[in-house]
Amino acid sequence: QVQLVESGGGLVQPGGSLRLSCAASESIFSFNAMGWYRQAPGKERELVATINVGGVTNYADSVKGRFTISRDSTNTVNLQMNSLKPEDTAVYYCNARLLRVHYWGQGTQVTVSS
Repeated sequence: QVQLVESGGGLVQPGGSLRLSCAASESIFSFNAMGWYRQAPGKERELVATINVGGVTNYADSVKGRFTISRDSTNTVNLQMNSLKPEDTAVYYCNARLLRVHYWGQGTQVTVSS
């Protein structure tokens, strides 16, 4: 059973930064892609950023230039979030995709507020 555990969420002021980490129970290179999604209250879950096994990244337009997805080991994927805005407030979920099967973490809350 694949397990994904997120960490690093919290409360930050507008303009601040946070770094989310996702620890996987197996090598992230065994998946086609890893990614981060988010869900704000009353809204659908949306893609934030992905990185495929070849290292190609993809970002939502709303976070381009502010967020960076990266891998720093065979089991960890990070999301560096800079210049945070109140509209970035959401529960952030780590995702691993193998063909059409998606695995999800339990989520970590990010709140951007003064």
